[in-house]
Amino acid sequence: MKQSHSRLTLPGLAAAVALAFLAPPEPAAAHHAFAAEFDATKPVRLRGKVTKVEWVNPHAWIHINVTDEDGTVTAWMVECGPPGALVRRGWKKNSVAPGTEVLVEGYQAIDGAPRANGRDVTLPDGRRLFAGSSGTGAPYDDRESSGQP
Repeated sequence: MKQSHSRLTLPGLAAAVALAFLAPPEPAAAHHAFAAEFDATKPVRLRGKVTKVEWVNPHAWIHINVTDEDGTVTAWMVECGPPGALVRRGWKKNSVAPGTEVLVEGYQAIDGAPRANGRDVTLPDGRRLFAGSSGTGAPYDDRESSGQP
């Protein structure tokens, strides 16, 4: 059996490098800025019952059912900071369990969908947890988020 050994020549290497630079890039799951999805001029206060919590990267999500004055229930998705940052701020995986009544303050999605970037989550006992992502361009709020409403 004859073994075949191929050698990479300088022109072959140059062609491979050129093709690598000319190839279209793969879409990346880039981290978005606040302003790309949420509107700082549309603050929302959502009072409702937690239906689901997604403790995932790059952002945790809290799903809540909000009942309007006329009795209409709207399912909202609230984007929070990354789980690691939430833990450093005092959150635990079960801080906001399904069935918990919460007040979420944040900013609505640009497209008007029932989706928000959460800033603060107030629990039934009055503790307030900061839910936002720092450095995203979300409006700064100078209220103390130490757990007091």
